[in-house]
Amino acid sequence: MIQGKTRDLDGKLVALIGGTGFFGTHLAQELLARGARLRVCSRHPERAFQIKPLGGLGQTQLVAVDVTKPHTVAVALTGVDAVVNLVGAFAGDLDALQGEGAGRLAQAAKDAGATAFVHVSALGADAASDVPYARTKSEGEVAVLAAFPSATVVRPSILFGEDDKFLNMFGGLVSSFPMLPVFGPNARLQPVFVDDAAEAIANALTAPGVHGGKTYELAGPEVVTMGDLNRRIAKAAGRSPVLIELPDAVSAAIASLTGWLPGAPITSDQWKLLAAGNVATGTLPGIEALGVSPRPLGLFLDRWMTRFRKFGRFGVKAKAA
Repeated sequence: MIQGKTRDLDGKLVALIGGTGFFGTHLAQELLARGARLRVCSRHPERAFQIKPLGGLGQTQLVAVDVTKPHTVAVALTGVDAVVNLVGAFAGDLDALQGEGAGRLAQAAKDAGATAFVHVSALGADAASDVPYARTKSEGEVAVLAAFPSATVVRPSILFGEDDKFLNMFGGLVSSFPMLPVFGPNARLQPVFVDDAAEAIANALTAPGVHGGKTYELAGPEVVTMGDLNRRIAKAAGRSPVLIELPDAVSAAIASLTGWLPGAPITSDQWKLLAAGNVATGTLPGIEALGVSPRPLGLFLDRWMTRFRKFGRFGVKAKAA
């Protein structure tokens, strides 16, 4: 458990819907450390077994839920004080999962008597987008606030952490190949540390009267380009691959011609999202308004990339005393 946390959620029953993934696990640790009783709800609750040891005995409950089946949601939300909706996907029936389906989930939480609801959207949510992921994320926000007007909506940027599938994917690539293409080298990102995003959500849950009905952008303190990110990861991993920065036209062509193939390096939708960038607009309150001072990527990168160095920890000389 996280030491030194104020137990401002002591005894509160919080349901995490779709809480078995990377973000859900980190958020669960934050909520448990603050005293919450946790009900982790997922189609595959067995994937949340690693969350059990993060809390005390009997503090965590795992429940099978399918958000497209309302009767399973109603049962899972019985007696809850607060709900966090983490459900998201890039494929499938996105309207049922993160569009109108999010609104139905918010209504179920309202009917169950929940006093706080946090909806996790995405920084790229855009009602005008032709990418189904971005469009339904935006539609989900509208549906949630219509059903639960005092809900808090958060739009996180790309989340990074020691156990993520973002930095570790690039770390694996730079350590495995002598030459790598960089799609959208000038695309701008503003990644946020996963534990900072988790703290922000927990803060929103503790003060729904302050944060309810508002939308926040959760972004880190620095904006980086894809090209710079690749170079920083390679340097931290002690690797020197040749990074081929592809012109946008070439990236778009590759995505269009090969994106439909299994294992394609980038799909058309992924390219569109990347080209649009992933930075805070500045027109909405940021993570600081939720009481969090975000930590930069550089604070962690050298330490986390050790595993991708040629000899790992054994390839680094100890500093002289």
